[in-house]
Amino acid sequence: MKKYSGLLLSIILLLIFVIAGCSNTKEEGSKTVKDETDDVTDSAASEDDRFIFTANEGGSISKISVEQQKLVETFEIDGAVHNIQVSPDGKVVGAVVVPDMSDGHGELMEMKGKAIFFNPETNEMIEEVEVGNHPAHIVFTEDGKYVLVTNNEDNTVSVIDAKDYSIIETISTGKGPHGFRISNDSKIAYVANMGEDSVSVIDLQSFKEKEKIQVGTAPATTGVTSDGNTLIATINKDNALAIIDLKSGEINKIDVGNGPVQVYIEPDNQFAYVANQGTEDNPDNSVTKVDLKSKKISATIDTGEGSHGIVTSTDSKFTYVTNLFEDTVSVIDNEQNKTIKTIKVGKKPNGISIMP
Repeated sequence: MKKYSGLLLSIILLLIFVIAGCSNTKEEGSKTVKDETDDVTDSAASEDDRFIFTANEGGSISKISVEQQKLVETFEIDGAVHNIQVSPDGKVVGAVVVPDMSDGHGELMEMKGKAIFFNPETNEMIEEVEVGNHPAHIVFTEDGKYVLVTNNEDNTVSVIDAKDYSIIETISTGKGPHGFRISNDSKIAYVANMGEDSVSVIDLQSFKEKEKIQVGTAPATTGVTSDGNTLIATINKDNALAIIDLKSGEINKIDVGNGPVQVYIEPDNQFAYVANQGTEDNPDNSVTKVDLKSKKISATIDTGEGSHGIVTSTDSKFTYVTNLFEDTVSVIDNEQNKTIKTIKVGKKPNGISIMP
């Protein structure tokens, strides 16, 4: 009896070892990487689940379940993925990719970047579009007609037809165009020119820059309220958020954290959430919650190191923040004004977007 008991125990231990080894594997064919943390889902997401996507500069895109607030998967992309956005109808995800520009000898070669488009449910690639040098951010117009990409080194914006993925226009901007948002009526794009102190106001009917707004040193990105009356811009070098009244031209600046990068306005336009990244040598780890009506700070929320990309849920209950220097996403409860969960994602998560 002891002999058989010992044999049975050995078999059980062997099975446990095999199962554990299979649970965290890399499938070369699909290029899917399961992260070795408790944040990976134990089962597939439900059919009615929605997803959050992070653009990871380490060469991947991570997919998080909104329902379970857990990592579903991380899949590899050839190049550094800088920014990402889900289309207004939730059927397409667009991302910008800076290719690996090394020639094999440590020297950089000039190479056009690309915008990639894929199915958010299946991860199946739909199209790749060559854009300009060092593409920064990608945004769909709300009416679903166009996709815009800022080309940081070319001082231009590429306009892509959202139906056939052809480039229909290239628009000149200020120096170093980076983050931007588009008005809710799809008529105006507000592009932060990080290489100068301005925001380019681009008319999407004439496809021309119609004016520049001086906002402060090195604006990183913008936001615009749904009524089109208020523009905001993170001023990276001034550690501030600029709030611009588009009717009067009045500008108010609010001190936020160190090195603010992305900002996101809640659907009801009451609060703006500012991700404070800092630098790699001196990272910040906070989000500043700003009341846009009173123009005052409502809360400062602790996150992870190098808070960069930011988005709120459609019901405004949660805010999701990528932490560039620790490869995580912080989940913020907007009522409590505190981080309630941290999710491990791919290397160097940058942009972030959520399905509507």
